[in-house]
This record gives sequence, C-alpha cells and structure tokens, in this order.
Amino acid sequence: MHVREAVEADATAMAAIADGHVDVMRNLIHDRTVRVAEAADAPTNDPNVDVEEPETPELLGFVSFDAATDVVYVTQLDGTPDACERLLAEPLRFARNETMDVELLVTDPGEPAGVAAERVGFEQAGHGPRFDRQQTVRYRYATSD
Repeated sequence: MHVREAVEADATAMAAIADGHVDVMRNLIHDRTVRVAEAADAPTNDPNVDVEEPETPELLGFVSFDAATDVVYVTQLDGTPDACERLLAEPLRFARNETMDVELLVTDPGEPAGVAAERVGFEQAGHGPRFDRQQTVRYRYATSD
C-alpha cells in the first residue's frame, strides 16, 4: 500500500469512498492535511506525459487531519480496514513529532475507522457530539504516555 498527499484529482474517488460530494472533498483537500492510500501496484499519473485526461486514481482510503494547540484532530477517515489502519500512521507521526495527542470521532466503532483506531492503540474516551442525529464515540491516542 502506498500513502501520498491528496491532490484535487483525488476528490472524485474520495467522494465515492465516503459517499459524499466531490465539492466537499475538494474543499477538504484545500483546507486540511489529507493523505490517500492506493494499492502498491496502482499506476501513477506521470506529470511529464501528455494525456488528454488524467486517470481517476483507485484509492483504498483517505484521512484528513488538523492540528490545534495540543491535539491533532482526525476530521475524516474512511476506506478499507487495512487502509484506515495504515492511514492513521500519518496523524500519529505528526502528533509524536509535536508531542501532541490525537482524537478521532466515529459513529460506529464496528466500522473500519473504529476497528483501525483500536488496532493502532487508540482508546475509547466517551461519547462525542451527535452528527446527523447519530451519537459518536470519541477515541484518543496519548503520545506522551
């Protein structure tokens, strides 16, 4: 699996993964730190080759995150279970370098984001806010322990 920085051309694939809108994903790419996971053997678009239309990348998942004063907030995580687990390494690496904790909200701990969070060492830290009338679960990873 290969992880790279998201580019605007990834918005369509990200929207498909998250069952969201392309414009929302495009804004996410511009406003947050976003990484995408693709299969190790996925073809990459060569910027030095003239093509009429770049290929839409086949993504396995994506993560977006933002840093506050002492916490890195994972704002979105979606994809296959393995991709979610691998993608969480990105905000964790940043947080460790800055001595910050990481928080993640999920609506269903049994979905890939919640499963991946528990696999990499996040702990449930109570309820988070409601989104679309769904209760969230707050996960926290303390890098200072």
